[in-house]
Amino acid sequence: MKLDKNFFSENIKTLLYALIIAIIIRSLLIQPFYIPSSSMEPTLLVGDRLFVTKYSYGYSKHSFPFSPPILNERILFNSPERGDVVVFKTPADNRTDYIKRLIGLPGDEISYKNKQIKINGDLLANKFQYVYKNTKQYGAHVYEERIGKKTHLALLTPSRRGKEGVFEVPEGHYFFMGDNRDNSKDGRYDCPGYVPRNHIVGKATTIWFNWDFSSLPEWNRIGKSID
Repeated sequence: MKLDKNFFSENIKTLLYALIIAIIIRSLLIQPFYIPSSSMEPTLLVGDRLFVTKYSYGYSKHSFPFSPPILNERILFNSPERGDVVVFKTPADNRTDYIKRLIGLPGDEISYKNKQIKINGDLLANKFQYVYKNTKQYGAHVYEERIGKKTHLALLTPSRRGKEGVFEVPEGHYFFMGDNRDNSKDGRYDCPGYVPRNHIVGKATTIWFNWDFSSLPEWNRIGKSID
């Protein structure tokens, strides 16, 4: 069979177009991420694959797989809200992606003592729900927390003690914590510490798959929205 002389060139063009479209979608709209640790349990599990919307908070050079040198300030900025689950680049190296829950806005005072969060002196309401059924998190309890108009689940382990303190969020920065409070390296530590707004990548919205290869995929997590 004789092939049309344009066969290869047309297929190369098609692949290039598909690559350009994929880069645009990943850079400007939606990017997939993988959860490798338990710091956001019970909200996010090891093996979760999720979609992060890039457009939710506007764009900075950290929103892209490359760093445009001309984009020094965030554009089309829309401030994230307390309770959002956010992906950001760590200020320490500007490369590593973290995913945590936003607790403190610029200018807030956040207190974390005796497993209780206070925001500007107001106690974050929480209520015990059940004992966590995960052998790797033995003795952990699941609580429902309410932050503003949003509710989410958090993991507290009575036998463990997470880092405590009072944290004053600088202007232009945000304070994040993991939902697995006693097993999360978050804003309470020097790394990542307070996160500048230009380091925010996007908002975690939906789980599209889960599989950590230690067992069968958890099919019931497909399509689950992230609260």
